[in-house]
Amino acid sequence: MQLLTLDFETYYATDYGLGGRRCTTEEYVRHERFEVVGVSVKIDDGRTEWFSGTMSNTKKFLDTFDWDNSLAIAHNAMFDMAILNWHFDIKPKRIADTLSMSRALHTIEVGGSLDALVTYYGLGTKGKEVLDAINKNRLDFTPEDLAAYGSYCVNDTELTYKLFLVLAKDFPVDELRLIDLTLRMFTEPAIVLDRGLLVAHLKDIAAGKEQLMAKISHDRKELMSNPKFAAVLELLGVTVPMKISPTTGKETYAFAKTDEGLKALQDHPKIKVQNLVSARLGVKSTLEEKRTQRFIDIAGRGALPVPLRYYAAHTGRWGGDDKINMQNLPRGSRLKYALCAPPGFTFIDCDLSQIEVRVLAWLAQQEDILTAFENGEDVYRIMASTIYGKSTEEVTKEERFVGKQTVLGCGYGMGFTRFQAQLQSLGVALPTSECQHIIETYRNSFPQIRSFWKDATTSLDAIMQGDHMPLGRGGVLQVEGDRGIRLPNGLYLRYPNLRTVINEETRRDEYVYDVKRGKALKENRIYGGKVVENICQAIARIVIGEQLLRVSKDYKIVMTVHDAIGCVVPEAGAEQAMINIENAMKIRPVWAAELPLDCEGGLGSSYGKCNA
Repeated sequence: MQLLTLDFETYYATDYGLGGRRCTTEEYVRHERFEVVGVSVKIDDGRTEWFSGTMSNTKKFLDTFDWDNSLAIAHNAMFDMAILNWHFDIKPKRIADTLSMSRALHTIEVGGSLDALVTYYGLGTKGKEVLDAINKNRLDFTPEDLAAYGSYCVNDTELTYKLFLVLAKDFPVDELRLIDLTLRMFTEPAIVLDRGLLVAHLKDIAAGKEQLMAKISHDRKELMSNPKFAAVLELLGVTVPMKISPTTGKETYAFAKTDEGLKALQDHPKIKVQNLVSARLGVKSTLEEKRTQRFIDIAGRGALPVPLRYYAAHTGRWGGDDKINMQNLPRGSRLKYALCAPPGFTFIDCDLSQIEVRVLAWLAQQEDILTAFENGEDVYRIMASTIYGKSTEEVTKEERFVGKQTVLGCGYGMGFTRFQAQLQSLGVALPTSECQHIIETYRNSFPQIRSFWKDATTSLDAIMQGDHMPLGRGGVLQVEGDRGIRLPNGLYLRYPNLRTVINEETRRDEYVYDVKRGKALKENRIYGGKVVENICQAIARIVIGEQLLRVSKDYKIVMTVHDAIGCVVPEAGAEQAMINIENAMKIRPVWAAELPLDCEGGLGSSYGKCNA
C-alpha cells in the first residue's frame, strides 16, 4: 500500500476560523465560506506536488491519486480527511494521523503541534507564511504570495511524512487501525439528528429555567456570581460550603454541581435554600442547552460527525472533541433520542459489563471473583452477603446496592471516609462505623487485590529507579524503567517526572508526577491504588479497542462511549446483527484467556431507544 501524505491550506478570517470561540472543525469545513486555497500531496518519498485552483479543478487534481489503495497521512487528519471526504468525495483505504500517534507516544513532554513535534525530533522547521494568509481568499493572493504559500504547504507535507516515519517505528498496527476507525466516525458520519425533537427539547430547557426562577426572589446575576450567591446564602443563615481548589491550592466556593457541600444544600431544611440551589444549578448549568443548540445547528448541515479524541487520557481512553463531548451525554438525556439511525437502518448499542471489576480481579488473580463471573453469578449480591452476614437469597435490594458500590468503588484503595461520602451523594446515608466495617470486609475478603495495590506501589519505585519488573497476572504488564508500564498493546502508561515530595499537611512522602493543566505543569498525586485504577482503565480500553476492530469488519461503527460500541445496521437482520456483535464482544483477548467477558446490548431507531 502506498503512502499519500497531504496538507490543505484553506481560507480563514478574523471572524471565521478554527479554535477559540470561532468554528468547530465540523462547522468550519461545512461552512458556506469554506474554500481550499491549495493542497499538497506526496507519494511515498517522492516529490511533493502543490496545486491551487478552483474547487472543481482541485477535485480533478486529487482524483489523479490512487486513494483506494493508499494510506493517507496528515497531521490533525480529522480536519484534512473531512475536507477530502465532504468536499471531494474521496475516502482513502486507510487513514493515519500523526497528531493522534503523538498523543499515544508522548504525554506532556512535547506538545501536539506539528511545529513542536518536528522540533523535538529534529526533523526540520515549520514555516510562518500561514500568518500572512488571514482574510485572503484564493484569488486575493499575488502570484508571488501564492507561490510562497505553496512552499509553506509543501514543507508541512514533507515534515508530516518525516514525522510519520519516526512515529510509525514500532507503533502498534492495531492502534493505527483504531486511529483510522476513530477518524471515520467523524469523516464518514451516519447518525441522523432529529431536529424537531431537539428544538422541542431546547424550549423545554428554557421553560424549566423560568419555572425555577419563579420560585425565588433573586435575579440571575445573584445566581450566576459566586460571591453574590454566597452572600444570599449567608443572609438565609447558611454556612457557605468551601473547598480547596485543585488548580490554585487555595480555598474557594464549593459551588460546582459535583461538590458535596452544594449537593447537601439541596436537602436543606429551609425550602428557600432548596429552591435557591435548584435554581442556581438549573440556570447556571448551560451545557445541555449549548449542546442542544449545537446539535440543532449541525442538523441543518447534515449527518452528525462524531468527534472523538484518540488517546485523550494517559490511560488511552477516548475523549470528547469539537465542543460536543459524546462521552458524557447524561443518562436518559433527550439528546440520546435525537441521535437516530438513517432510514432503513437500526441503531445498536452494546456495552461491556463490569469490565473494570473483571480486569482488576483478573490482574490481581482474585480467583473467587473470576469464578463468580465465569458462572454468571451476581457479584454485587455476593459482596452484600459477605458484608451483612446473610445468604445471597436474603440480601435486600438496598443491601445489594451497597454491595454494588463496594465492588465498583473499593477496588482502588478507597478509604471509609470517601466511601461514606460517595454513598451519601447517591442518597444512601450510612454511619461511619458501618462504612469502616464495609471497607475492612472488602479488603479482608479480597487479599490478592490488596496485595496488587502494594505491587503497584513497588512499580512506582521501579520507575523512579529505572528498574524493570513484571506486574500483574503472568507478567502481562512490564515496568520498563523510566518509560513506564508497558501495556499488552505495546504502548506505555507513563508518569512523567515521577518523584516523591513531602505532603505539607501529613509531613509524609508521597509520589507525584507532572500533568498539564492548560499550558501549566501541575503536580498530580499518585499511589498504588491509583496506579491500579489507571492500569484497569487502560486494559479495559485495550479490550474495547480490540472489539471495535473486530465488530468493524462487519458493521458500521458510528460511535464509542467508554466501554460501549454504537453501530448502525440494516433493519433487515438487525436482531441477528446484535447477537453477532454481542458474541464478538465476549471474545477474550489472546493475552487474557482467563478474563471472562460479558456484555448487554439494545437496539432501536435511535441511540436513546437502544436502552429505553
